[in-house]
Amino acid sequence: MLKSAIRNSKFAILLAALLFASCSTAEGQQLSRKIPAIGVLLPDSQAAYASYVAAFHEGLRELGYIPGKNILVEYRYADGKSDQQPKLATELVALNVEVIVVAGGTLGAAARATTAIPIVAGTAGDLVGGGYVRSLARPGGNVTGSTNVDSDLSAKRLEILKETLPKVSRIAFFSVEGNRGDQNELKETLAAAPLLGVRIQSFEVKEPGQFQSAFASMTSESAEALIITNNAFNFAHRKQLLKLAAMNRLPTMCGRAAFVEDGGLMSYAASRGDSFRRAAVYVDKILKGAKPAELPVEQPTKFELVINLKTAKQLGLTIPPNVLARADKVIK
Repeated sequence: MLKSAIRNSKFAILLAALLFASCSTAEGQQLSRKIPAIGVLLPDSQAAYASYVAAFHEGLRELGYIPGKNILVEYRYADGKSDQQPKLATELVALNVEVIVVAGGTLGAAARATTAIPIVAGTAGDLVGGGYVRSLARPGGNVTGSTNVDSDLSAKRLEILKETLPKVSRIAFFSVEGNRGDQNELKETLAAAPLLGVRIQSFEVKEPGQFQSAFASMTSESAEALIITNNAFNFAHRKQLLKLAAMNRLPTMCGRAAFVEDGGLMSYAASRGDSFRRAAVYVDKILKGAKPAELPVEQPTKFELVINLKTAKQLGLTIPPNVLARADKVIK
């Protein structure tokens, strides 16, 4: 009788413990579900996007979010390998994140992976021209965020380059064959060229194996400076392109500050850090119930001129004081 009572007592204690553990697990799962989870899909390495991620975190903090405490952020980096982007996008979709933040080339991978999860473009090309949104005012789908139309800045880039190098008359334009954004940028650059007294020489490539021949052609055609367009392909191969430019002693105007940080001479572009900080505002609105289809796409309002004086010195160039004075960032 006593043994039976003891056995029953042990069974009751074990059952209670199991029930408590079950309830605790369920409660933990509910708590984890109460913390929003978002995904961030980036085309290059963690190091390459460190400043943009920092800007995004700053934007989140300004809105009261602390990653790891009241919001979960799942990062995926493609490390410059475009063929990895679809796999990484699928991973984030499988995690059932509430929003996916993208940059540049990863937008396409995310958009193909889901039409249900909201996608916020931290930085991207022409969202309307690319077919990702119906209009800037009313996107109409699951994509919204910031759009950077580089062709709008083409004339200004050429103007700054000519002001920096007043004696140049032949400028090479390096772009990716079939890239719509590059084609628009070339069109605007060609239109501005006569007013500045320069001739534009266009060089298009499809793969890295064509880089050497493109630069050889620039030399044979006596190019005196080089404009490198900003796109996912050129960004992924920027170090190789900048090395070739340095070997051929070609001063470069680039469409992104990261090119200058890696050895380019100068860049004039929208502040991608500012755009990433603004991405946090979109995330906040979506988490609070807003629909991406109804959140207007923003165009950049902050632009940056970045100059690398170390590169200028290596090329034997002196940056005019009036240009240097306008620089938002100078690398020495």
